[in-house]
Amino acid sequence: MKLIDLNPDGGIGANSLFVQFGDLRILIDCGLNPKKVGRAATPNLKPLRGAPLDLIIITHCHLDHIGSLPVVMREHPNTPVIMTQGSRMLIERMLHNSANVMVRQKEEEIIPDYPLFTHDEIDRISGRLTGLLFNHPKRFRGAKDEVEITFHPAGHVAGAAGVEIQHKHRSIFFTGDVLFENQRTLPGAKFPAGHFDTLVTETTRGLTERPLGKERVHEVARLVASINDTILRGGSFLIPVFALGRMQEILAIVHDARKFGRLAECPIYASGLGMDLADYFDEITRKTKTLQFNRGIIKDLKIKPTPRKLTPGEDPGQKALYIISSGMLVERTPSYTLASGLVGNARNTIGFVGYCDPETPGGQLLASKPGDQFLFKAANVKAKIKAKVDRFELSGHADREELLEFAVQTEARSIILTHGDPAARAWFAAQLAEKAPKSKVIDPVPLEMYQV
Repeated sequence: MKLIDLNPDGGIGANSLFVQFGDLRILIDCGLNPKKVGRAATPNLKPLRGAPLDLIIITHCHLDHIGSLPVVMREHPNTPVIMTQGSRMLIERMLHNSANVMVRQKEEEIIPDYPLFTHDEIDRISGRLTGLLFNHPKRFRGAKDEVEITFHPAGHVAGAAGVEIQHKHRSIFFTGDVLFENQRTLPGAKFPAGHFDTLVTETTRGLTERPLGKERVHEVARLVASINDTILRGGSFLIPVFALGRMQEILAIVHDARKFGRLAECPIYASGLGMDLADYFDEITRKTKTLQFNRGIIKDLKIKPTPRKLTPGEDPGQKALYIISSGMLVERTPSYTLASGLVGNARNTIGFVGYCDPETPGGQLLASKPGDQFLFKAANVKAKIKAKVDRFELSGHADREELLEFAVQTEARSIILTHGDPAARAWFAAQLAEKAPKSKVIDPVPLEMYQV
């Protein structure tokens, strides 16, 4: 197998891998870097040019994995795209939302490259997108070579898959983004145990050690207790969430707490793409049985739409629970604007429940200390941090020890590290050198070809 990491900056961002089995050329994911704009946010697709692309595989529908898909499909108009059934039900809605965001960014930030694709283009490529069942092998042929591809449930988010590829007598496994623990809406990953010749693994949480007592069940209970404490002292609680997966998970957690009388009475505000996707989660639950989410949760919780106009630096004073995007407090999002008003009041809490890139406003706020001055640059607000700022370990990614254990038991001859910051990959490389000394560990340099 030949492999090229097309993410020009490495790390986590425009995730995309080009792999070749004999004459069969396959692209796995084609994402968009959320920290960049325009063409600079896309994978470098030059290595794909000059020859046909036989197949595109999508592991799941987060934008760092699908955000440039219409771009590569435009350049390869005959290439089919496969994914799981759950992802197939979500992908067009996610791409249409991305097109809307790019149009808005083009106007607000004057980005000439945007939009990278249009709504009409998404509609035109729809017929080339195919959803496959989990655990049902499917064969694909090139001019000479053939592979057998099997999707395995990866947890993480609705439709997420680990990808097993059999080529001749070799077996290669791509974890994609993975979570082994059960979520409230989604069972944990079910990967095949045993030997693979090559393993390509994510490394997102390589720098994060989960302390004793921070297990998911305890963190859910701590989150509910923190919401109650905040509401009872007259404050508001903001949970910045990713629209796909995290919002629906938090809604289910809050619903359970209220159902069993464990949640203080307060108005709950939520809106935007995440609420729209709740309908899709309900449909995936009914049609594929791979999720556990009911749209009735929103009615039971009497969810109110987030106020259409949030004023930067102003605390709405609602004594409410806000579950709104973006999960990293990206500038000019509702959670960013609301946080600029809540952070200066000691009664309030901002609770993060997922990964925050250190360079995003969310990551910077988490790294700050009480009493620090914090600048919400895009909102033109500087505030002294008086609110409680907390992180709850409810990540959609597997703990590093779990991923390491899975990697070691595969006894793979080669282990390739992806989807992680340099320090996270370095932790995995050091641990694998000790615990799997017979495996060759590769941390690929972007755009260099590796023969594995």
